[in-house]
Amino acid sequence: MKKKILIFIALLFFALGLTGCSSNQKSVAQQANTADTWSHIKKRGRVIIGLDDTFVPMGFRQKDGKLVGFDIDLAKAVFKQYGIKADFQPIDWNMKETELRNQTIDLIWNGYTITPAREKQLAFSRPYMANRQVLVTKTSEKINSFKGMQNKTLGVQTSSSGASLLDEHPTMLKNYIKNKTPVLYDSFNNALMDLDDNRIQGLLIDSVYAGYYISKEKDPDSYNTTRGGFSGEDFAVGMRKGDKTLKKKIDTGLQHLSNTGELQKISQKWFGNSDNILIKPNNK
Repeated sequence: MKKKILIFIALLFFALGLTGCSSNQKSVAQQANTADTWSHIKKRGRVIIGLDDTFVPMGFRQKDGKLVGFDIDLAKAVFKQYGIKADFQPIDWNMKETELRNQTIDLIWNGYTITPAREKQLAFSRPYMANRQVLVTKTSEKINSFKGMQNKTLGVQTSSSGASLLDEHPTMLKNYIKNKTPVLYDSFNNALMDLDDNRIQGLLIDSVYAGYYISKEKDPDSYNTTRGGFSGEDFAVGMRKGDKTLKKKIDTGLQHLSNTGELQKISQKWFGNSDNILIKPNNK
């Protein structure tokens, strides 16, 4: 009898523990949807931005370890207006929404695409840049369409918008590739190296990254870019739904940078043009 009582007590504590964990998870999610953290960020004097630090040219490490990129410059310029320092925290891109919900970061700002699925979980700033998924191949492969990837190996970054589109519209590209399954990569850098070494014959990648990477190669003509049928996408800043003041500050800051021409200058620096910028000056 004593043994049965001890077992019952142990099971009771276990059940209470599960209830506590469930309540805690619910509390974290609820707080993320309701808490406005702007006053805390302002008092702290810095905002913590989560990113994949291999995403050239949005945010990446130079050989000396310095973090640079279009989004790095843009985020710094936005928060400079409010006297707040932008701190950048490299994160596991697969866990980006969890990191945001758990408040280990304040923002996701790294060529982050607006999608309906993501809008259910978090809030977005106004879109500031247009992008699309393109197929990059070696010119020697003579692949000029998605159909040209028939029985060939495709690479894609894990949890990227490209990976999502591949699954959402399998008849466009996925059904053509070898085993109807892509090779998944943690970073585009590794995927591009495999493309060069012919371990994969195609790479589904952001056009902003593809254009920047190819322009820096010794022989840009050795690469071919195919647009295919995937629709365009917009980059924006991801944040918790409760951070309405933070959203307003970012949106206002982005518009100000466009009005002064600084947003266009940052784009010129990284892309050689400002054609992909969605926020137009409203002072003309």
